[in-house]
Amino acid sequence: METSSPVPRRVVITGLGVVHGLGHDVEAFWASLLAGRPGVDRVTHFDPRDFACQIGAEVRDWDVTQHMDAKEARRNDRYTHFGFVAAKQAVRDSGLEMNGEDGDRVGVIIGSGIGGMLTYETQLKVLFERGPRKVSPFTIPSLIGNMCSGLVAIEFGARGPNFGVVSACATASHALGEAAHTIRRGDADVMIAGGSEAAITPFSYASFCSMKAMSTRNDDPAHASRPFDAQRDGFVMGEGAGVLVLESLEHAQARGARIYCELAGYAATCDAFHITQPDPEGKGLSMAMKRALASAGVEPGQIDYINAHGTSTPYNDKFETLAIKKVFGDHAAKLAISSTKSMTGHLLGAAGGIESVICAKTIQTGRIAPTINLVEPDPDCDLDYVPNTARTGNVRTVLSNNLGFGGQNAAVVFRAL
Repeated sequence: METSSPVPRRVVITGLGVVHGLGHDVEAFWASLLAGRPGVDRVTHFDPRDFACQIGAEVRDWDVTQHMDAKEARRNDRYTHFGFVAAKQAVRDSGLEMNGEDGDRVGVIIGSGIGGMLTYETQLKVLFERGPRKVSPFTIPSLIGNMCSGLVAIEFGARGPNFGVVSACATASHALGEAAHTIRRGDADVMIAGGSEAAITPFSYASFCSMKAMSTRNDDPAHASRPFDAQRDGFVMGEGAGVLVLESLEHAQARGARIYCELAGYAATCDAFHITQPDPEGKGLSMAMKRALASAGVEPGQIDYINAHGTSTPYNDKFETLAIKKVFGDHAAKLAISSTKSMTGHLLGAAGGIESVICAKTIQTGRIAPTINLVEPDPDCDLDYVPNTARTGNVRTVLSNNLGFGGQNAAVVFRAL
């Protein structure tokens, strides 16, 4: 006797949290984006004078002890601080009363592309200068990339699926997609998911500078991140976190939750081409977008806006444009596309988290954040990138792209209910 398989549950977003230099909460951050405010300036976390790149989008005027016990803060890395605070914001925004939830049905997936880099550098210095007995016993728990998920679970009593994701700059998008799968297959009712990164450190900068991946427009930080512009010369590092609360539609409706939108589709692929360079034909990203649309049951012509990966590197922006054209055909020219990295910088493993928050706010408000610093369009990047000024539109369905070293691609589809 044949039996039908259960229908996968729909997944919605009910809570948003952000920590970034443009705003330590969602509303301040969103207002800065719509105003086209650049978040990039000269690095202050360390003396950058000997580095090829001396600029970044730092989180400044930040006191984590306003949100976390001081003793606990000392035991954790800066990346965990950001993710922990963004998660608390998202849960508060969702209206969830965690004391009333079944903790076995709540999970956490918050990823980081690099993890506790500051802890790693600091404790290596202790080892070399003061010896092995002076290395902190909290070094390993502080630097590993799953610790933010663990700490958030402890805070909220979330005993469901819990792990980190590491896939370079696709990390947070993969975290959100896998969290959605967790809910769809019935392993949780609520997932706290996203990404956090704090890689504005000397070793990180030295390494990326050696790759010649970062902008050296040090005399003009505010205009250094310029996706799709002919004069782009590399990405600008950002730091912070973007975390969202995902729920099954039934769970959210049962408690009368405010719903931002549905996380309707997701796909992950690999270029299998090169460790750092995207496939020049955009094969992997094209496949990710196509599969994400198919999983959402959405036709290409239904997409109103794309939040592009748009890193401001010569290869990425050109190849992403090509991939969009392959997937969307004639509709590509009608799409509003923007790279908010022009303002936020590139948050590496946290990029997809903070950009998913942006997608949810775009659907909620009908406001599209611009690509700033787009002055001289690259002939190879000839689509509508919402240059320099935010616009208003009827935005119902949105796609977010993120790509990572190793050829890893993620595409996520968000849709208004």
